[in-house]
Amino acid sequence: MLIGEYEHNIDQKGRLNFPAKLRDSLGERFFITKGQDKCLFAYSAKEWEALELKLRALPMSKSRELLWHFFAGATEVEPDKQGRVVIPSNLRDHAGLSKDVMIVGVSLRAEIWDKHRWIEKCSAITSETITAAIDELGI
Repeated sequence: MLIGEYEHNIDQKGRLNFPAKLRDSLGERFFITKGQDKCLFAYSAKEWEALELKLRALPMSKSRELLWHFFAGATEVEPDKQGRVVIPSNLRDHAGLSKDVMIVGVSLRAEIWDKHRWIEKCSAITSETITAAIDELGI
């Protein structure tokens, strides 16, 4: 399970130091792709394969755009000895990443956010929306 919030910087070459705790869960190589809400998703090889199988099970009329979104611009990464991965420019542009980023563990995936966009997203979460979700889940 991937959990936690980690603040890091992307250097001018597009390298991002990925937190050791998340790297341990993601594995020696993992996949980074476009996510929702202008962020990036990072999946372990196992979860990437599970995503592919789910999408392949859909009729092409429903899966085509999702396949484009997730797979066309995706990259497979392998952290270097310092734990850095290179985020290609197409993915940095998609998520608006320039320097300050947040890497967050979200259960089965990690998400990479522009720090300011992450703060905005989190500030939009209200106690009312959390309470409604808790009630719906029955916890």
